[in-house]
Amino acid sequence: MAQASIPVDLLNPGQVFACLGFLEVAEQLLGDVKGGFDWSDASDVRFHLRTNGESSPFQTVLAFLAGSTVMSLSPRETLSTGKWDISTRQVDVDDEMIFPIKEPNSPATLPAILVNRIAENKQQEIIIDHWGDATVRDNVKFWAGAAGYPGAALVRDAINLFPDDVEQASGNPFAFRAPQSNSFRFDWRRDYIAIDTGFSPNAHGDITMVGFPMVELLAAIGLTHARPKRIEKLRYQYGVLGMSADSDLVEPLFLRATLGCATFGFPYRTFEMRLSWPGQENQARCITDVIEEIDS
Repeated sequence: MAQASIPVDLLNPGQVFACLGFLEVAEQLLGDVKGGFDWSDASDVRFHLRTNGESSPFQTVLAFLAGSTVMSLSPRETLSTGKWDISTRQVDVDDEMIFPIKEPNSPATLPAILVNRIAENKQQEIIIDHWGDATVRDNVKFWAGAAGYPGAALVRDAINLFPDDVEQASGNPFAFRAPQSNSFRFDWRRDYIAIDTGFSPNAHGDITMVGFPMVELLAAIGLTHARPKRIEKLRYQYGVLGMSADSDLVEPLFLRATLGCATFGFPYRTFEMRLSWPGQENQARCITDVIEEIDS
């Protein structure tokens, strides 16, 4: 078994979602996954992950993502992401994969697929499709883009910003930053509200926003089986499940459910994130404030 931990800011929702992203990919690649948040040292809060294997699971996940090819998945030939140089795989009657969401009206919300060969004659695929969720769960779609810029392209762009040496970044992946012109808006360190900051970077061609592509990509994956609890369109709650002196790491099921503020008797903390409109109302949303909820 291999176990490692990374620093995490619990007041950054994107980082919390991204921890579950590590969990989801590690479960598919390595198996026997358990995790947990450790805030016993307030100055060094960490997310722990234990899996099969001998290498750090964070390093293994980042190496897989960095080497992946991004595609989109479509139910019909006329709906594709070719315009954005993203290959599209069409689902047909002979395909073992069933199209995972309701058929979208545009390529923007086609599911993204990460494909990587992990062994001779064997490849692994990770599907990202939370933004097309039409169930009772909220799809947590904060982004919007000109000309319907697709989620698959945002995934591709984030991976292209990864460093050449992901091993070096694996000890503190949420600190890795790079000039980033677009994102899923999960890491609020990059985002802005023009009326609050007094200017819009879009009006200044010599300004490029610095983002956190590892957080953005892993957060998108982390919402595969877990969602924060929606209070209203501009308010969400999320929870984290912790470790204590007499508790061990727990299985993914509990971490996923706790993100939606379910409780199981383990140590946990809950937070509220507040959002606003960076542009036109009812389009993109971005996180503007996060507070911890303290039980009275």
